[in-house]
Amino acid sequence: MKIINAEHIDDALNFESLLIALQKGFASNFCMPKRNVYELEPTKTNRDAFAVLPAWNEQVIGVKAFTYFPSNTHTEYDSLYSKIMLFSRDHGEPLALVDGTRITLWRTAAVSALASRYLSRENSNHLVFFGSGNLALYMVKAHLTVRNFTRVTLIARNVEKVTALQHSLEQAFPYIDFVMGKSTEEVIFSADVISCATGSPTPLFNGAWLKPGTHVDLIGNHHSEQRECDTTTITRSHVYVDSRVNVLGEAGEVLQPIKEGVFRAHDIRAELSDLAKVNSYARFNETDITVFKSVGTALSDLIAANSVYQSLEG
Repeated sequence: MKIINAEHIDDALNFESLLIALQKGFASNFCMPKRNVYELEPTKTNRDAFAVLPAWNEQVIGVKAFTYFPSNTHTEYDSLYSKIMLFSRDHGEPLALVDGTRITLWRTAAVSALASRYLSRENSNHLVFFGSGNLALYMVKAHLTVRNFTRVTLIARNVEKVTALQHSLEQAFPYIDFVMGKSTEEVIFSADVISCATGSPTPLFNGAWLKPGTHVDLIGNHHSEQRECDTTTITRSHVYVDSRVNVLGEAGEVLQPIKEGVFRAHDIRAELSDLAKVNSYARFNETDITVFKSVGTALSDLIAANSVYQSLEG
């Protein structure tokens, strides 16, 4: 059985090939039971959790297990630890133990980019990105893989982190204009794509500020009582999700408008697997506002981890 660490993953993956693998994987036959998230000590001040995410397809079986201890941000420990076990679909033997934390960064960004390929306007040139955490660099690079942005506005509370992010991106993409900004009506209205990867419990912008044709990508929130966008954003948009069952169990962006009586579960247009099966530009017109809400799927973990395993075997 192989032990695959973060360095192996970075060496094996690139967004171009991972997007292809994800499209094929979501378009093919698979099984993905509802994931189980267990709060270890459910109180208002303690959100420590343990989660198990199984999935399988015709090639491989996988399960990701992770711990989430948000209070670790004040210690020498990471807030999230994750491992993925891969097993052969043919005979069930264990194949690999894969670093799930690094896989999560790659697959989360790639899933957002794949959805953007289907839902954002092809002539999009201004990306507004909220966040400066571990996902930020991956997210921006993934979005740059599918659209020819000429300007990227970075918005985050942590000035030191967003400055470092800007520097890293400028080194990698010297022909793109990277600027730091704030969530104002002018900035939001100028955006063609807005991508949010934050821990914010409240909306990051006013949905009334969105111009026709904007695509909004939401991946930071996993709590029913929190949300990165407001109700106006949802009611103005065609809403797509990575997984209906997961989003309707966890995502306040959708659950709060449902609770308010202004959105219904069946108003969700499609899942990522529906888009991947058609595998073509999915916008009805150039003026619709689209939202893609992702909370993560075991299938994307499985596909990304198996892609790394297969590349190392080859």
